[in-house]
Parts: sequence; C-alpha cells; structure tokens
Amino acid sequence: MMTVYLSHGLESGPGALKIQALKGVAEKLDDCEPVVMDYRGMAEPQQRLQHLLEVLAQRDDEPAECVFAGSSLGGWLSAAVSARQPVLGCFLLAPALGLAAYPESSPVIQAVHTHIIHGWGDDVVSPEPVIERARLQRLSLRMVNDDHRLHNSLDTILFDFERFLRQCSAPSEYTP
Repeated sequence: MMTVYLSHGLESGPGALKIQALKGVAEKLDDCEPVVMDYRGMAEPQQRLQHLLEVLAQRDDEPAECVFAGSSLGGWLSAAVSARQPVLGCFLLAPALGLAAYPESSPVIQAVHTHIIHGWGDDVVSPEPVIERARLQRLSLRMVNDDHRLHNSLDTILFDFERFLRQCSAPSEYTP
C-alpha cells in the first residue's frame, strides 16, 4: 500500500479544492491511501515541516514507499521532506521554491518520481526558481497558462496526478 501525503498551501486548508480533488484521485486507486494533512494554525514553514515529519514517524510509514503531494507551501513541504530522506514520489503544484523566508529556498528533491506543475502567470511564486530546480535535476515540469492557484488547470492536474500515481506504484529498479 502506497501512502500519499497531501499538503495544502499557506492560506488554505485540508478542505481546499485541489487537495480534495487529489485525494479523490488517490482514493480511486486500489493501492493508495491518501493522508490529508492539516496545518491550520501553523504559520511557519519549519513548524509545518516538523509536523509532517512527526505524522510520518507516528504512522511508521517508510518514506521510500510514500508519495508527497502539495500546493505552494505544501509543495515546498513535500520537496523539503524528500531533501531529508529519499521518497518514492513528489508531485508539486506551484511549489514555493526560491522564497527567501523559507528555511531551504530550493531543496534538492530526492524522489524516484517527480512531477511539477506551475503557472506561467504565477505572481506569488515566480516560475524562474521552479524552472531552474527542474532544469538542475532534470525533473518533469509542466508549465501551464494559469496563475498561482492553478484552478483553470484542475483537469490537467488530475490527469497528471493519476498517471503519476500509477507510475509510482509500478515496479521500479531505480532507487534515488
């Protein structure tokens, strides 16, 4: 069973449109267990990261068998977890990379599978640091004609997420 940790953005919550839609995709697949994180009341990125790591430890999930997916700050959290220990997958939506206020502005992603979706019109998280991280690590990146919320790209996101989860659950000989 593959555990899929879903992390919402800074001003969002576990009931957010994208998080709930991603959860629905994960629930359709037989070998996926979605875990929707709740970071409300935790403003600092480091505090949220610590909470995610604690939940991971409490559940006794092996990070190498987990997928981390998130939007904005949730995308940064997913990348930051993988920078500490290799994971199976990172699915990042408008990840908050390149922001000086974050402890690690551009974590090195250690995942067997990574896919990033970012909007060309994002005025919250500039596309350039995200494109640069993808270029440096040769990560899968889909740029869409959308803003930070990516609401106009929801169908594309859900299509990519289902394909991504199927790739993650397929047997692989590669380890990070």
